[in-house]
Amino acid sequence: MKRAGRIAVFVLALAAVGTIVGGGMWAARRTGGVAACSLGSLGSPEEVVLESYIQMHAEELARPAGSDDTPVTFVIEPGETAMEVAQRLQEAGLVSDAELFRRYLQYEELDAGLEAGTFTLRQTMTIPEIALALQSGQRPDRVVTIREGLRLEEVAAEVSAQTGIPEPEFLALVTAGWRGTELSGHDFLASLPPTATLEGFLLPETYRLPEEAAAYDVVARMLTTFGERVTPEMRLAAANRGLSVYEMVTLASIVEREAVVPEERPIIAGVYFNRLEAGWLLNADPTVQYGLGYDEETGQWWRTLYFDALGVNSLAEVDHPYNTYRYPGLPPGPICSPGLASLEAVAYPADTDYFYFIADCHANDGSHLFAVTEEEHYANYAACGGEAP
Repeated sequence: MKRAGRIAVFVLALAAVGTIVGGGMWAARRTGGVAACSLGSLGSPEEVVLESYIQMHAEELARPAGSDDTPVTFVIEPGETAMEVAQRLQEAGLVSDAELFRRYLQYEELDAGLEAGTFTLRQTMTIPEIALALQSGQRPDRVVTIREGLRLEEVAAEVSAQTGIPEPEFLALVTAGWRGTELSGHDFLASLPPTATLEGFLLPETYRLPEEAAAYDVVARMLTTFGERVTPEMRLAAANRGLSVYEMVTLASIVEREAVVPEERPIIAGVYFNRLEAGWLLNADPTVQYGLGYDEETGQWWRTLYFDALGVNSLAEVDHPYNTYRYPGLPPGPICSPGLASLEAVAYPADTDYFYFIADCHANDGSHLFAVTEEEHYANYAACGGEAP
């Protein structure tokens, strides 16, 4: 028989009693829909042991994990087990004992019935209160998927198409509207310049959101996910290479637009680090594309770079701050939202001597031909029937 209906009563009982004292076992039984205390209501040895365990930990059940009353969004993913949920609750500081939480769910026969959803919890909640909240949380009714390598305008379009949130509303929030709100409280945003947008920090991912989610809710989830996925270890690794989080995301955004074959991401990142350390220009085509912006003729944000169409003899003639053929160092900021793989590639780049790469014209799979010297680079161009720049 399911016991979920008595959780609220158990919560009130713990709050009133605080510490349960007795010489024998206690158990909750249904009495006209109200839980009462009695002895020997369970028959099997396993149930008796579980009753005893819950009795011995009654004080801990009545004691919250902390004193911070700040709301915390907690998401149960499809297929997660009670133990996995309990462990994440402990890691989030919402319960102090994952095993006790799991055993309490088992005692209430809720361990096999946890459903995916989004829930609002607090450190000041007790284990029974959290168990109750997980039965009545807000079920996500909408799935929003953001692809890697999109600039803010494209992200806004995808969010709008999947949620109905107006693009201008979303763009206004991620360009300037986020400042002065709780969104700006994330520590990884501390390195952003005063006028920076959230370009690059809207982590590509599949998000489960409530039906009524507003632009603020979507961005809040994206930033929280960024903070979870881009670990302190990754940030430290980038810092050891002289990059702030903002610079790390900026370089990763270039890698994202350049790389097609996953295993090449760390190599391309290594090439860019070599160029930066040698004082070279980055010479990254995607930075030129970003600066040029929307192409009215093709209806694309990432136009093909034809010299004739641009009216130039070389990309260095295209004058805008993001052009890494013209200006040294990193561009002013990220050019797209890099995926986690590109961020990891910048945090942990390949140790390589390569300084050059071009698309492999023979492979036709997005892979590149890499070279250490200029001579090797020119040979790769020749092998593809082209002339070196």
